[in-house]
Amino acid sequence: MLLKGKNAVITGCLKGIGRATMELFAKNGANIWACCQFQDTDFNKCIDNLKKMYDVRITPLFFDLMEYEQIKTAVKTIMSTKEPVDVLVNVAGMTQDALFHMISMEQMKRVFEVNFFSQILLTQYITRLMLRHKSGSVINISSISGIDGNPGQLSYSASKAAIIGATKTLSTELAPSGIRVNAIAPGVIKTDMTKGLPDETFKRLMNKSSLKHLGLVDEVGNVIVFLASDLSSYITGQIIRVDGGIG
Repeated sequence: MLLKGKNAVITGCLKGIGRATMELFAKNGANIWACCQFQDTDFNKCIDNLKKMYDVRITPLFFDLMEYEQIKTAVKTIMSTKEPVDVLVNVAGMTQDALFHMISMEQMKRVFEVNFFSQILLTQYITRLMLRHKSGSVINISSISGIDGNPGQLSYSASKAAIIGATKTLSTELAPSGIRVNAIAPGVIKTDMTKGLPDETFKRLMNKSSLKHLGLVDEVGNVIVFLASDLSSYITGQIIRVDGGIG
């Protein structure tokens, strides 16, 4: 088990890449603070099953990334356990697709609040805990849209590009303290978010893909596990594309 004994904070655990990451971390022996916006019966059942199956600790934390005080309260809950935090995975995100001249500033600000500012705030809190034992791994989820751009996704692409800039800067700042910071840029992955892609956009991306098919959430989650593990101990400041060859 690659993550045996490690303690991880993972956001966006309710579904998609976050859910798959939580399941793969549990399978690999990690204890998890599973962060979601709200409670869900299916999610609670999933946690119970994972705890029994892999004998790990999974603590659900519910908060809205738009509410900074809720983020702070969640971090206080983590601190109260007095357990070290070894890994932070920033998965939670949203999109508000619209052509450039149709996007409002309110929509743009909302996307940045969820995809960038809230994640930076949470990372500030959690890396302060990592500083106590001079080690840690932060994994951010960006997107190929943040590298290549994508028509109709100005706010999403820009927020994911901001994550890339922050990843590279934080990797240099935190390296002397033994904290690694990397990002993953998924391509077209089979999630609820990609269901809304226009057919024209989907076909264009698939035509550019070497593998010619959608990626699976586990295929992203496996790379996250690698970056969280000691196998990647000499990797920091990298943006790893998981895109089936679109790049």
